[in-house]
Amino acid sequence: MPFLEFSNVDYSYPSGDDGYIQALKSVSLAVERGEFVALVGCNGSGKSTLARLANGLILPDYGVVSVDGKSTAEKSNLYEIRKKIGVVFQNPDNQMVTTIVEDDVAFGPENLGLPPAEIRERVDWALDCVGMRDYATSGPTRLSGGQKQRVAIAGVLAIKPELMILDEATGMLDPDGRKEVLDVVTRLNRKENMAVVMITHFMEEAAQADRIIILDRGGVTADGGRELFQTPEVFTRAGLDLPVYVRVAQRLKSAGADIGCPLSVQDFVAQAARAVKGGGERRD
Repeated sequence: MPFLEFSNVDYSYPSGDDGYIQALKSVSLAVERGEFVALVGCNGSGKSTLARLANGLILPDYGVVSVDGKSTAEKSNLYEIRKKIGVVFQNPDNQMVTTIVEDDVAFGPENLGLPPAEIRERVDWALDCVGMRDYATSGPTRLSGGQKQRVAIAGVLAIKPELMILDEATGMLDPDGRKEVLDVVTRLNRKENMAVVMITHFMEEAAQADRIIILDRGGVTADGGRELFQTPEVFTRAGLDLPVYVRVAQRLKSAGADIGCPLSVQDFVAQAARAVKGGGERRD
C-alpha cells in the first residue's frame, strides 16, 4: 500500500461571478515510504494545490487522497495525517511564530502535547539535523534566508513526520541557500529514510531526486526516474527547461562523444573529462 496516494483527484478554486478555475484534473499518483520525489511544473500547473491536498489543508472536489491508507476527507483522520506529513512552504518568514529559534522549533511538538523532556530532545535533534544547533537561542530576524528555511525544516522535523513536502521551499533563496536546503533534505532522505516530495521549478534540484513527476495544466504528463532527462521533449512540452549541463551533454552526445546524462555540474565535468581521455568518440 502506498504511503501517499492520489486517486482520480480533481480540485477547483472559485474565480468570481460563480466561476471556477480547475487546478487539478484526474490526478493519480503514489509515493512510497523512503522515496525522494521531485514534482515539477510551471506556475499554475497545480503543484502547490497538490501539496495542500496531501495533508488535508484542502479537500478534493472529486477522488480520494489517502495517507497510510486513511482518507483526508475523514476529519477523524486529520490529526494523525498531519503528524505523518509535514509541509515546508516557500517563505520561511510566514512559518516563524516565535522570536527565538528553539522556541519556534518546539511549537509543533508542544501542540502535540508531548512531555517537556521529549520536546527538548526533539528540538535538539531537529536543529542538529539541519546544522542549526549553534543558533538555538538566536532570533530568526538575524538569520540568512537559507538559515531561516533550515529552521522551518527543523520545525517540521520536530514533529517527526514520515513524509516531508517542500513547496518551492528554495524558491526565494540564492544559490548558496538552495544548496544548504537541498543538502539537508538529501541527507534526511538517505540517513533517516524520510520520504521527500520536493516541489520545485529548478531542474538542477529535480535531478537529485530518485523520481520525477511532471505536472502540466493540472495533470500528470510524465512520471519516471532520472532517465526522463534523456527525453527532453517531456520537459519542454510542459514549458520547463533542462539544466544547462544536461543540454550541453546532449549536444556532445549527438556529436559522437561518449557521455551519458549528467545529474550535476560535477557529474558533467567528470563525464566530459572521461570522454576527452577516451578520444571523444562514442563507443556503441
